Amino acid sequence: MLQLIFISWLSFFHPFFVSVTEINHNSRTQSVEVSCRMFYDDLEHALEKQYHTRVDIVKPADKNKVNQLLTDYIKKHLIIKADGKLVTLSYVGYEIQEDAAWTYFEVKGISKVKKFEVHDDLLFSEHPEQINMLHVTVGGLRKSTKLDNPESDASFGF
Repeated sequence: MLQLIFISWLSFFHPFFVSVTEINHNSRTQSVEVSCRMFYDDLEHALEKQYHTRVDIVKPADKNKVNQLLTDYIKKHLIIKADGKLVTLSYVGYEIQEDAAWTYFEVKGISKVKKFEVHDDLLFSEHPEQINMLHVTVGGLRKSTKLDNPESDASFGF
């Protein structure tokens, strides 16, 4: 019990910074579905720093502006190639779950894919300790990796 209290105390004073990006090829719809999970306070801070404007993701005064900022930020920091070709992420939306923001994107017109190359430096400029987890699924096979700041590139073959 004492050990659990100590670990909780340490995490309070030494928070961890992690994001999770899921990339799923959907052969039925011939699309790639992308979702990114980040702590919303870290994301708000990154948006405020990059765009020099106050951002409230949970209760936005202007949801269209928040959508625009999220789209621009993520497209700059999450770059995906499918079989060597750069894909264009189409923003679907976002939602808040507990202390995290989930953002969703889609890429249509990809009937099959053998290789994904991913550049993911989301929140790297905010936290030297940032860790970005990547999970990529093609044909039911899931592969994962961890990117420790400043490492931002990964490749997945299927």
